[in-house]
Amino acid sequence: MSIVTVQLGQCGNQIGHEVFNVICGDVHGTHGLCSKKENESYRDACKERFFSEEESEVPVARAVLVDMEPKVISQTLSTAARSGYWKYDDRSHFCQKQGSGNNWANGYSVHGPRHKEIIMNLVQKEAEKCDRLGGFFTIMSMAGGTGSGLGAFVTQCLRDAFPTSFILNHVIWPYGTGEVIVQNYNSVLTLSHLYQSSDALLVHENDVIHKICAQLMNIKQISFRDVNQVIAHQLGSVFQPTYTAEGGLHYSRNPLGDLMETLVPHPEFKMLGLRNIPQMPENSLAYSTFSWPGLIKHLRQMLIANAKMEEGIDWQVRPPRLGSSIPSTHSTNKPLHFNTSIANLVILRGKDMHSVDLGTFQDPSLYTSWLNPQDAFNAWKTPRAFNKYEKSASLVSNSQFLLKPLDNVVGKAWNMFASKAYIHQYTKFGIEEEDFLDSFTALEQVISSYSIL
Repeated sequence: MSIVTVQLGQCGNQIGHEVFNVICGDVHGTHGLCSKKENESYRDACKERFFSEEESEVPVARAVLVDMEPKVISQTLSTAARSGYWKYDDRSHFCQKQGSGNNWANGYSVHGPRHKEIIMNLVQKEAEKCDRLGGFFTIMSMAGGTGSGLGAFVTQCLRDAFPTSFILNHVIWPYGTGEVIVQNYNSVLTLSHLYQSSDALLVHENDVIHKICAQLMNIKQISFRDVNQVIAHQLGSVFQPTYTAEGGLHYSRNPLGDLMETLVPHPEFKMLGLRNIPQMPENSLAYSTFSWPGLIKHLRQMLIANAKMEEGIDWQVRPPRLGSSIPSTHSTNKPLHFNTSIANLVILRGKDMHSVDLGTFQDPSLYTSWLNPQDAFNAWKTPRAFNKYEKSASLVSNSQFLLKPLDNVVGKAWNMFASKAYIHQYTKFGIEEEDFLDSFTALEQVISSYSIL
């Protein structure tokens, strides 16, 4: 099944471009460990998901690019075309001459309705090119105007136009120190609206990725491109083809559906986090060896201690004792910093992956009590290495990982709202105080639900 990617705003378009780059580079890479047949079936599965073939024989990304300013889109189109490996369809983008000024309400209430027909026509055309449509993958920022406001509006339109298709929103969480004065308002409005219309939100935190660039990749002057490449590598490690437990020796044909079935057992819980190991500079790979037991041990501790990268993990955190009758974060049996999961998916790529023992991820004490542990954990695998890493492991987790950042954003936004700061910038575009209150209420419910896992 094919995935149509919708790139929204500057952030969404720049990350989307890097994702297609990573995927294309992985497909064209040499993998001597795999048979020719294995490589061909992998390549075919990848192309069906992300690219359509045209007369030129250069794969064309299944994507729609949307921004209210033309600069980033024109750069993105030309950079992709120059690669020679893949390109965007020249007719699958939409831009205007004026941005949203970091105002969520401008993107949602003005640009969205004004340009809805054109944008949705582009999406419809892209969907019709698919033999079988698996769903939509939107990429957007949470803090700005176009990506967040227009992105929330377009996601709602996708839900209305394609009620049975899966929608996965990839959302970039803003830097905690602040990029935009009203970023907490924008974030609260974005999340509350996406929670209604999408099937899941896959979140990357800018602060975390910045730290990975500095500490793991040893990058001295970190650019947006460096950050976006790390994000794209992590996304590619999830979306490239794998064998699921049910699929046997055939690559999964329905990646979004499989993700939702595996990780989102209840509509109240839609927040997905992503960790990927190892991550290091390319020039260090030749001198590094990794064992599966070591990778799995680190990945599990990253999960339970809520560490976002393999450096600086708190190894003191242990799973709680089972049998507590108090389902509370303040239960004496639950360590303060333990990250309880609803569901986890581990993806293994590389040689000898069939011999890997994943029993430690099946420990019932890692999970909430209302889900059967057998249903809470899944593993996908492929012997084909990914992006030059001989062995690599990814973890997609529906857990309490975002509780603190979410609580902080809602708290900061509420403090601003209580003093009526900047509210007039939103009301002039039709977003009323009542809309803010509804958004706060919705997210307080999300925080409460994840708190009592």
